Amino acid sequence: MKLILTVVHDDDAGYLMEKLTNAGFYATKLASTGGFLKVGNTTLFIGTSDDKVEEVINIIKDVCKSGKQMTLLNQPMTTMPEGYMSYPIEVEVGGATIFVIEVNQFLKI
Repeated sequence: MKLILTVVHDDDAGYLMEKLTNAGFYATKLASTGGFLKVGNTTLFIGTSDDKVEEVINIIKDVCKSGKQMTLLNQPMTTMPEGYMSYPIEVEVGGATIFVIEVNQFLKI
């Protein structure tokens, strides 16, 4: 058995959950926050048999597409001196980060 942990953009989470459920997979959804952009993400825990891992990954790939977005780097804090300027950069957002972990024991109590 495998545990698939995937971190996805909040905008993709609802549709991804729907697609997984329609395909017969169950997931636990947790709200999370990214460290770099400090924006909301969703982390999904998906348990499945070894032979279904690729099917889950393909569903995630189909739903979670990445794209470019402009954001401010080094956003000024209130303690910064006057005249400090942040500057925009283009970053890649969306997509998914996927971890596949071996499960030694699974209990449902």
